Amino acid sequence: MSGTLHIGVGACRGVSPEEVISLVERTLREAGADGAAIAALVTAEVKADEPGLLAAAHHLGVPLTSYGPAALAAQPVPHPSEAARRATGAPGVAEAAALLSAGPGGVLLVGKRKSARATCAIACTV
Repeated sequence: MSGTLHIGVGACRGVSPEEVISLVERTLREAGADGAAIAALVTAEVKADEPGLLAAAHHLGVPLTSYGPAALAAQPVPHPSEAARRATGAPGVAEAAALLSAGPGGVLLVGKRKSARATCAIACTV
């Protein structure tokens, strides 16, 4: 696995750090990307102050960055969600945030994965 990873996350208010970390680690294993370089944990602007996401970013040793609803809505995603649209104004958070963070030419390595209160997707800068 080469390239830098950009981990997009969406979450319900009050999600625990443990749930986010577990989901991210499971998704990294699925991608065959254990130990790969991670650029950032990325989410929707409205979730940028979520304690569970901040703690997960700290655990991973990366910044938590965010995008506003217009940027997220402009990014096509393969698995849109009505719940995400209601919460953020965009059809997806995890996939859109990961792809936006990876920038032009970034590819979705793992599409949206879910836990009870969070979603995760991984994009790669190649």
